[in-house]
Amino acid sequence: MAVRKMEHVGIMVKDIEASTAFYKEVIGLEQAGFLVHNNEKIKLAFLSFPGYPETQVELIEGYNAGLPEEGKVHHLAFTVDDIQEEWDRLKGLDVRFLDTEITTLSNGARYFFFYGPDGERIEMFQPGTL
Repeated sequence: MAVRKMEHVGIMVKDIEASTAFYKEVIGLEQAGFLVHNNEKIKLAFLSFPGYPETQVELIEGYNAGLPEEGKVHHLAFTVDDIQEEWDRLKGLDVRFLDTEITTLSNGARYFFFYGPDGERIEMFQPGTL
């Protein structure tokens, strides 16, 4: 299996600028990157601890305007060595997929989502360049 580490936790936010400022000022994270999704509606900000870029918080604006009181954590993401290999491996298991194909972002990152046993969203993620 080629899962290497926890990649990031995705959190849905209403205002990406305000949330980025909060996580920088209150938590002490620094911005590692920013990306507009392929659909041009979703904005993504990636933050990590200074000097420790291994695990990130991903802020997601534009996915769901009506954020629930509970469940703002959108997904858990794991870094993989080869996204296609993981896609093929999981297709052979009893896993329920959210996506019908692997998505490639403008920075070369590739990902797909599937569900955990309790309906939690899990992302397999092959990094691009931020």
